[in-house]
Amino acid sequence: MRTFSLLLLVALAALAESGHWKHKRRAKRELLLRSKRRWVLSTVEIKEEEPVVGEKRLVSQMFNDQKKEDDHDSKFHLSGKGVDDGFFRINEKNGEVYLLKKVDRETTRHFEMKFEILTDGVAIDDPLTIMVDVEDINDNAPIFKNLPLIFNVKENTEGILPVVLEVSDEDQGGTPNTKVTITMVKQEPAEPKIELKQLSNTKAQLTIKGCFDYDKIKTYKVTVEAKDHGKDPRSLSSTAVVTLNVVDTNTHPPKFKNKKFYGEVYESQPKKDVLRVEVEDKDTPHTPGWRAKYFFVDKKEEEFFQIETDPKTNEGILNFIKGKDYERTINITLEIGVGNEEPLFVCADKSTGKVTLPPIDKINVTIKMFEVNDAPQFDPEKIDVYLKEEEEPGKSWLPPKVTDLDSDKIRFELCEDPAGWLTIDPISGKVTSVMKMDRESPFVEKGIYKAVICAIDDGEPPASSTCPLLFHLGDVNDNKPKLASKSVILCGNKGDRAMVPVIDPDDPPYSGPFAFSLGGDGSNLEQQWKLDSDVGMEGGLVSLKPLAYGNYSVPLKIEDQQGMGAQDTVNVIVCNCGEADVCPARGPLSTSLGAAGVGSIILGLLILLLLLLIFICKCGEGAMKHITLPYDEGSQTLMKYNEEGGGAVSTAMPTMPWLSSNGVTVTDSQKLASGQINRADQVMIQNVGKYNTAGSIMVPMKGGSTSYMQSFSMRSNILLPDLIERRIHLVDGDIIDHPMQQPFAYAYEGQNSECQSLDKLSLSNLGDDTEFLNDLGPKFMTLGNICHQTAPDNTQI
Repeated sequence: MRTFSLLLLVALAALAESGHWKHKRRAKRELLLRSKRRWVLSTVEIKEEEPVVGEKRLVSQMFNDQKKEDDHDSKFHLSGKGVDDGFFRINEKNGEVYLLKKVDRETTRHFEMKFEILTDGVAIDDPLTIMVDVEDINDNAPIFKNLPLIFNVKENTEGILPVVLEVSDEDQGGTPNTKVTITMVKQEPAEPKIELKQLSNTKAQLTIKGCFDYDKIKTYKVTVEAKDHGKDPRSLSSTAVVTLNVVDTNTHPPKFKNKKFYGEVYESQPKKDVLRVEVEDKDTPHTPGWRAKYFFVDKKEEEFFQIETDPKTNEGILNFIKGKDYERTINITLEIGVGNEEPLFVCADKSTGKVTLPPIDKINVTIKMFEVNDAPQFDPEKIDVYLKEEEEPGKSWLPPKVTDLDSDKIRFELCEDPAGWLTIDPISGKVTSVMKMDRESPFVEKGIYKAVICAIDDGEPPASSTCPLLFHLGDVNDNKPKLASKSVILCGNKGDRAMVPVIDPDDPPYSGPFAFSLGGDGSNLEQQWKLDSDVGMEGGLVSLKPLAYGNYSVPLKIEDQQGMGAQDTVNVIVCNCGEADVCPARGPLSTSLGAAGVGSIILGLLILLLLLLIFICKCGEGAMKHITLPYDEGSQTLMKYNEEGGGAVSTAMPTMPWLSSNGVTVTDSQKLASGQINRADQVMIQNVGKYNTAGSIMVPMKGGSTSYMQSFSMRSNILLPDLIERRIHLVDGDIIDHPMQQPFAYAYEGQNSECQSLDKLSLSNLGDDTEFLNDLGPKFMTLGNICHQTAPDNTQI
C-alpha cells in the first residue's frame, strides 16, 4: 500500500514585467499560485495500491482565472506520460483530474504532465508543468539472490564457511522498507552447529563450530530468513534453504597392509620394480587425500633406491637405480614411510581445543644384495699414441694396467678397429699395426684414428670393460694436388678470366698455396692462355684472345709447397652468363604452345585430311570402275539344294504355261477351260527381271494323286513380274477343297542373286537349257578360277 501526492514544480523562463508569484493557503488540500494570469490546482492524497472505484477517481481539480464560468469555448487540456500511459484524465469543462488505474512505484516512480487552457485549439495562457512523484510503501519483501543456494564445503573447513548470502529489496532505499535482518531459522542435521553472521544490510555469512565428518553426514540443510523493518502496512520477509555438500578431504592416514617385505637385487645391476608395497586409505579413492606418497626415512638411501606411486593401484614401487660394490652378498634394510598428497586434517579436541596428529605409518623392507662379477678396470682409462701416417706396419703398444678383484684370468679383444689396421694378442693385450695408417682415410676423424680394446674376465657370466686407443696421425706429403672440379666457367660477356680451384688432402706445409703453370709445350697454348695469378689456393686462367662460345681443354701443372706436382687438364666452358656467374641452363626439350600455335596445328591437320580425301577419290574412280561389288546373297553359307521336300500335294496334273518367242503365254486350253488352275498354285521366282539371265519357275499344280513339278528355263527380255501377273490371272477362285494349295513362301537367298533358286527343283527335266550355268556370278567365277588353276609340277628336277 502506498500514498501518492502531486507536487507542483512551476518553471518560468522569465517573470512577467509587472507580475510575480505569490501563494496563500486556502485550505489543507488546496494550493493557489498567482501570476499575471492565475492557475489554481487542488490536490488530494490517495493510496497507490487502493482499487479505483468504478472507472475513475477524482484526485484534483484545476482552476484558471482566464476561464469564466459562462465560457463554454475554452477547454482544459492535460498531456504527458501519465496521460499517455492511461493513468490520468482531465475533464475539459471543469478541470477535474481523475486517476484511472493503480500506480506502482517499482514500475513508474514519477509522472511529468502539462496543464493548458485552449480556445479553438489555441492556448490562451502559459502552460503549467508539474512533476508527480510516487511515495513508497512497503509492498516488496526482501528476497535471497542466486537461488538455489547450493555450496560445496570441504570437510576440513573450520570457523568461517565459504558461504555468503545476499538479499535484495525493491522498495525505496534508505527507508525502513529496505532495512533487512537476516537470521538462521534451523539446520538439519543439528551437529556440528552452524551459525549465521550478518555482514551488512544485505549480506550474511555462515560459520561453523566443530568439524564436518564426511563419513557420517555428507549433506546439510540450513533454512535462513530475510525480514525488512517496514510498517506500512506491515513488515515483510522471505526464507530460503541453503544446501551444504561436504567434500571429502584427507582425514584418514594411510596404513600399510603388511609390515614386512623382501626383495633381491644384484649389486651392479639396476632394476625396476624390485617389489611393491600396499596401503589402505579410507578417504575417497583417486583424490589428493587418498593418493599415497612414499618416502625413505633415511634420505641417504635415495642415492641407490627410488620409490614411486602407481597412479592406478596406489601401490609403492621400489626401484634399484644405482649399483654399489659390496664385494659380498649382504642384506640391506630400508625403512619406508607413507603419507598423502594432501596434508592430514584432524579436528581439535572439544574439551582441550588441541589438535593431535597420529604417527606416520612405517615398514622395514629387507633387500638381499647379491655380489656379481665385477668387470676388469683399465688404468688409465684411455691410451693416446702419436705417430706419422704411412709408417711401416709392425709397431706394437702395450695396454694400460688392468685389475680385477674377482678374477685372475683376463683376455683381450679389439672391440673396434674399423679400418682393420691392427691386431691384438689375447693374452698380453699387446696391439700391433699390420697395415700402414693413412691420415686421409674416411675412418680418421680430425687426424685421430680410434680403436677400442676390450678386457674380458672368466667370471660367470663374463664381465668386460673397454679402453679407447687413440692414434694421433701426423701428416706426410703423400697426396698430389688435384683440380677441385674438372670444369670451370668463363663468362665471355663479363671478362676473360676463370679461377681454377685446387684441393690437396694433406695439411700444410704439404699442401697449398700451389704453383700453377701451363702444362703444354706448344706455342699456340701460350698465345691463347696465361696464368694470373700462378700462385695461391686457386689459379687465375686468362684468355689472351677473344674466344667463341664453347668448350676448351687447357693442360695445367700444379705443385704444392714441397714441389710435388701433378699434370691435369681443365675444361673451360666459355658462355654468355647474362647477369649470373654460371652458364644458363639448357632449355627444355618440350615447350608449351599458345592459342595461335594450337590453331595452326589444327588447321594443318584439316588441310592434310582434305588432301588425303581428294587423293582417295581421284585414285579410286578408275579402280571402282573395274571392281564388281557382289550383291548381298543371304548369309553366304552353303545350302543343300538336292532335296525336294516341302512341296504341297496336288490332286490333278495341271497344264504348264510356256512362253513363246513372241512373248505370248501358251497354255493347255483344256485345263484352262476346265478351271483346274487356280490362285492356290504356288510360284517361286528368283532374280526378278533385273538380269537377262536364266531363271526357273516352279508351279505346283493340283491334278492326279501325285505332285507334278516342272522346271523350265528362259532367256528373254520379258520381265518375269509380267509373267507372274498373267499366271495369277489364270487362276480363278479360291482354294476351298484343297487348302494346302495356298502359295508357299520359300527361303530368300539374297538380293539380286544371279542364280535361280534350286528349291523344289525336279530332276526329271535335266535336258533343259543349262546355258545359265555359264554365268553364275562373281563369287562362283572366283571359285572356278581357283579350282581350275594348274598345280605346279614339282616332279621336275
